[in-house]
Amino acid sequence: MNLKSILLFLGTTLLLSSCIKEDHFGESEYANIKKIVVSNQSGNAVIDKTIGTVTVEIPGGVDLSEITIQTLELSSFAVSNIGEGDAIDLNDDFLMNIVSENGTSRTWTITAFVASAAPQLDNYELNKWYETATGYYEPGESANNTIWATGNRGTQLLNRLATIPKDLGNGNLAAQLETLDNGPLGTIFGAPISSGSIFTGIFNPDAIDPTNPAAATEFGTPFAGRPESLKFKYSYKPGDVNKNKQGEVLSYDDACDIYALLEVRLDGEIQRLATAWFRSDDLQPDLSTMEIEFAYGPLDESFPDYMKPENNLYVDAATAAYILPTHISFVAASSFDGDKFAGAIGSLLVLDDIEMVYE
Repeated sequence: MNLKSILLFLGTTLLLSSCIKEDHFGESEYANIKKIVVSNQSGNAVIDKTIGTVTVEIPGGVDLSEITIQTLELSSFAVSNIGEGDAIDLNDDFLMNIVSENGTSRTWTITAFVASAAPQLDNYELNKWYETATGYYEPGESANNTIWATGNRGTQLLNRLATIPKDLGNGNLAAQLETLDNGPLGTIFGAPISSGSIFTGIFNPDAIDPTNPAAATEFGTPFAGRPESLKFKYSYKPGDVNKNKQGEVLSYDDACDIYALLEVRLDGEIQRLATAWFRSDDLQPDLSTMEIEFAYGPLDESFPDYMKPENNLYVDAATAAYILPTHISFVAASSFDGDKFAGAIGSLLVLDDIEMVYE
């Protein structure tokens, strides 16, 4: 296959991958809720399209009579009787009416239940993996019911899967993250490696760019707990030769990154509430338990710069002593600079049992 054909093939693949929606001929009959986020929500909403129900988890102590719709995505061209910014009362089941493009009306039921004071991430044991339409596996119960994503959706275009499930035996699965050589095609597009990665959030197919992994990643999931520390099991083997994007050998070894950020998101602004970050280039051949404390409030000069928010926005120290987060961003990677296409081929991280530890 010549270079022109490769470019045409990749461009066509990207186009097709970004156009998979509820396609149809004529006016659409779909009147579904595709995504919903409400104020103070903990974890992803559970959406059942078959029976038309949504269940949202709300922390204890929140006034259920003044819950605000923050994000609402419906089927293409469908409209509803409520929208983003509207307040709803979830003391009882709330009925929402959606009308499809062809005029079909459907009533949805939104139900709330009080969350645990010590919430965990959905599928924190990483035992659930679903098969995608193109035959590889992603963490979660299904594509419509998961808080987890990986970079596989982008790297599969280069015939690479840097994050896969690993069978530890006795029904226990983990995530295996490996830094891979993308081969000649990756070099052409300035993407010589793929770092294994797993994170809370979504990989947006409409923004896939093999030369810029961050363009398609939308980090974070609703979360409303105040854990004291982040605990997980991991093993790590850094690759032999650490290189930058240009292929130059670096003077330092590759390292894994595993971190969780508690955030307060309001009016389009993200403020950091707490930080728990583990970065290590040490060989850890066997699965071992690591626990990292959350640092609440602004990070001072004793913390390395890479742990600090790029926008330099924090919840102030006084408020950080009591406020609940709205979101958590958890990220793990086999190469800490993998988003810049720097890393050592063969760096291998195995991750399991990501737990929030409370008092």
